[in-house]
Parts: sequence; structure tokens; C-alpha cells
Amino acid sequence: MEHRSALSPARPPVRGAGDGPAHGTFLADPADPHLAPRERLLGNGVPLADVTGRPRPDLTAGPRDALHAEVSEQLWSRGLAAIQLDEPLTDDRFTALGAFLGTAMPERDPAVAPYVEREVILNLRSEHARTDDVSLQPFAVNHLSLHTESSGAPVDTQPRYIVLMCLAPGDAAQGARTVLVPMREVARRLSPETLAVLSRTRYRDRPGVPTIARRVGDRWVFSFRDFLADALRWSYEGPEEDATAVGDALRELLAAMYAPEYARGLQWRRGLLVVIDNTYFFHGRTSGSATPEARQRHLKRLRVV
Repeated sequence: MEHRSALSPARPPVRGAGDGPAHGTFLADPADPHLAPRERLLGNGVPLADVTGRPRPDLTAGPRDALHAEVSEQLWSRGLAAIQLDEPLTDDRFTALGAFLGTAMPERDPAVAPYVEREVILNLRSEHARTDDVSLQPFAVNHLSLHTESSGAPVDTQPRYIVLMCLAPGDAAQGARTVLVPMREVARRLSPETLAVLSRTRYRDRPGVPTIARRVGDRWVFSFRDFLADALRWSYEGPEEDATAVGDALRELLAAMYAPEYARGLQWRRGLLVVIDNTYFFHGRTSGSATPEARQRHLKRLRVV
């Protein structure tokens, strides 16, 4: 692949019209340090520490308040809740949990309409072979690169929580696991200079989108996804001479995201309920393999603002 990063002398950052923010385009280079770790991590070449669900079979049919309190306690302590129920929740209980956490986002993408129930529940079934259609990749055996959910949307329309519940884990040999990487550990690997650059850099042509890194209280929160081989068009709001550092900052961020020591994996089991705080974790998925329909993985998802 031809390399055209923000650092390329042939393609320097340029000022926008009317002395607006500098802007440029980032494309991954074959020599970038995150590529080999990403291939190992998402290709199931890295043993992952398990995120184990706290066994609470009593919460399946018990009082809703008890389930909600357990989810709240875990989210408060670590930005992640994982509860192993004896059976999946009914749709009523599942949507009630979403209403407790906030407002469930309607799933309006026409491409996913066949998988939607009650306007807000998305059925993630691994029924497609590998596909380049981004809309269908959550339903295929592709790996999914690490990302913040809805990273290209304004903060107030990004989900705060992703709620996942397993109805069928699929074939154990299928291999697909949800991967979680704490933003806190990613931020610790970044230099102060890189964080400063990322806090002035945002996706271009996305009105109202936040900067790639921002401070929320005493922690760093990221709105970013690994674009893989696609171009990332960015704008930089700072001194023009500093815009040449954007490419290096993005490489440092990607390398930190795929550092294997921080990644944890979800091995899905029927009844496992997981709530991910989108401001605490990047998430993605390892690649799977095609399996007979009877052994397909089936998760239900809510996105909550």
C-alpha cells in the first residue's frame, strides 16, 4: 500500500479555507508498529485473559432492582459489568435494563433492519461468511477492529453503554471473541505530547464530532476507531507547525491500543450479560469461522445513550 501520512513531505498538512484548521489524511503503512500485533490479536494468535461473568443465576427471574443494582455496582467500580445468568433475560427484562441505564438507541440502518426487534434490540447472528460490506460485518465471521462505538458522531449521540447478552455462544471452535482494551491503559502508554496533539485532532467532515482524545474529569476518553486500510481524514485545531505530528500521534495511539498485555477477551456462554461503558473501553472482535446454522453465535445488543 502506498503510504500517505500526515508526515509525508509530498503531502503536508494544509490550511482549510479562511485559515481554518489544518487538515490531512492518514493511511496505514506496511511498516507501522501496530499491524503485526493487530494481526495476532484479532486473528486469535494471542492468549487473552478472560473477562468472567459473576455467577448470579438468581437475577434471571428475580426482582429487576436487584439486577439493576448489580449492574450499577460493577459499572461504578470498573466501567464494565459481566454477569452470568442461568438463562438469558426476556426481551421485556432486557429492554427494562436499557431503560434503567438511559435511553436505548433505535437501530435505523436499513441494512440491519432484518435483525432488529422492538426498534432497539439488534440480533447479532454469525450467519454471513467474510464480507467487505461494513454494515454486515457484525453478522459475519470478519474480525472487527478496535473502536469506540459511534466514534464519528457527536458526544451526545454516542452510546454511553453497549449491552450484550448471549443466547447462543456458537461453536467453540469458531473462535470469535469480543475483545476489550481499557482506555486508561492506552492513555498511560501515550506521551503527553501525543495526547496534546490528539486532543486537538478530530475526524474531518463530521459536524460536531469530538476530538480523538478528550479529558473527562481526571481521565482520558477516546472517540476513535482503527480504520484498517481505509483513509482517515482529519482536521487539526492548533498551531499549524504542530499538525505535522498528527501522523505520528495516530501511530502511537494504534500501537498502544493493540498492546497485547492490556487486551481481555469475552468467551461467550448462554446467559452471559455484559455492559460496556463506551468511555472506558475500546472494543472489537476476533475473527471466526463459518459454522452450521445450528451452531451460529447469537447475541442481543442494546446501545444506550
